[in-house]
Amino acid sequence: MTQPAGTRKPSIQPDPRRHEWAVILAGGDGTRLKSLTRKIAGDERPKQFCRVLGGATLLEETRSRALLEFAGERLVYVVNRAHRGYYRPILTSAGDDRLIAQPRNRGTAPAILYSLLRIAAADPDAVVAFFPSDHYISESRKFMAQVRSALEHARRRRDLAILLGVEPESPEVEYGWIEPAAPIDGEGRILGVRRFWEKPHRLLAQALQLRGCLWNSFVMVASARALLDTLATTISNLHGAFAEIASTFGTGAEDQAVEKLYGRIEETNFSHQVLAQRPERLAVLKVSGVRWNDLGEPKRVMASIEMAGVHPSWIDAPAPQFV
Repeated sequence: MTQPAGTRKPSIQPDPRRHEWAVILAGGDGTRLKSLTRKIAGDERPKQFCRVLGGATLLEETRSRALLEFAGERLVYVVNRAHRGYYRPILTSAGDDRLIAQPRNRGTAPAILYSLLRIAAADPDAVVAFFPSDHYISESRKFMAQVRSALEHARRRRDLAILLGVEPESPEVEYGWIEPAAPIDGEGRILGVRRFWEKPHRLLAQALQLRGCLWNSFVMVASARALLDTLATTISNLHGAFAEIASTFGTGAEDQAVEKLYGRIEETNFSHQVLAQRPERLAVLKVSGVRWNDLGEPKRVMASIEMAGVHPSWIDAPAPQFV
């Protein structure tokens, strides 16, 4: 059909959200919570596969939260092959392209690097959010609205990784803290990062809270390229080792290549060995109006249950007897 003179066919703007990915980190062993998860589940499964707060497992709760802002086909799960019996019934709809099964747990850096390389191969323009699967968050919609703000900023500033820092309720000595620098956006919610403080003693934690420092939630948003560049400059040997086998991803040779790699790499912590080394490549978004807890210790699980106002059935059940 011929268009009338002087008219222009409206252009269709591409949806930037098609490049937004979420990675749910669910490959940990949950050793610090074993005494409690045995009571909850009656077996040795890690906490992310337990119904800690009630009806859903922590992995399912994290997935439901991520789905508020991300398309299901762009949710990627990092798990441990040894936990297959626990994660497969939960992730029945996740195809092999969205399930990254590590041969064993080697810390957070390999998990993040592996998933980033897989996503970047499929979508070089990807902006990726990482979600640990062991958090209590009081209001998922409010929290994910702030993740949305981080996504929008990361799309504009593709050189930065944006961490979500939670306004502290107490001088917590078991959390990592972020010391913010000057604002880098007009609203003053996106701040530079001056440095990290890991598990400070009580007096220092009190001082950090008074100085406006934030709890590190370990939720992070960044372009895949920015994070891969940072990884290449901080843990170059590990980055190079993964890059060498990247050509096998998505092929029948991937499992064997990854198995061999994980057999020789050391445990590497992403926060300590990557983020803390390059604070100039980071920003922090100040999260407010949401209560947050890392469910890594039994006392924090019980505090979260009180915050949520729930009474899961396992609390009244007797502890199982293990021979």
